[in-house]
Amino acid sequence: MYCPGMASVFTRIIKRELPGRIVHEDDHSAAFLTIAPIRPGHTLVVPRLEVDHWIDLPPDVLRELWSTAALVGRAIDTAFRPRRVAALLAGLEVPHVHVHLIPIDSEADISFEAADHNPDPAALDDAAERIRAALAR
Repeated sequence: MYCPGMASVFTRIIKRELPGRIVHEDDHSAAFLTIAPIRPGHTLVVPRLEVDHWIDLPPDVLRELWSTAALVGRAIDTAFRPRRVAALLAGLEVPHVHVHLIPIDSEADISFEAADHNPDPAALDDAAERIRAALAR
C-alpha cells in the first residue's frame, strides 16, 4: 500500500488543490484528462484510495475502478469514435494506481513516447467537454 506523508498529485487534483480537467467523479474514483496525452481524449481513472500498485487494491475498490473505467471508456468511445478505447495499467510515473483510457485506431497508437508534453489547453478543454457531454447522455 501507498502511505507517504504527502498526498499524491492525483489526490491533490481530486481535492481541487491542483488544477485538473475532471470529467467524472464518484465516491470511489475520479477521471480526468492527463496533462501529457498520447491521443485526444486520453483520460486517467484514479481510485480515491492511494495505493501504489493495482494488485494491492482491495477487491471492492478494484471493482469500482473498472466500473468507472468502463463508464468513462464508453463516453470516450462516443465522443471520439476510435476503433477501440485502450485501457492500460502502467503507473510508473505516479505512485497512485491509475488506468489510462486512450482512444486508438491501431496498436501503434499506444506509445507513451508519443505523449504530447505541451498540449494546447483549448484542445484539452474541448476533449474534456466532449467526454462530459457523452457522459451526460
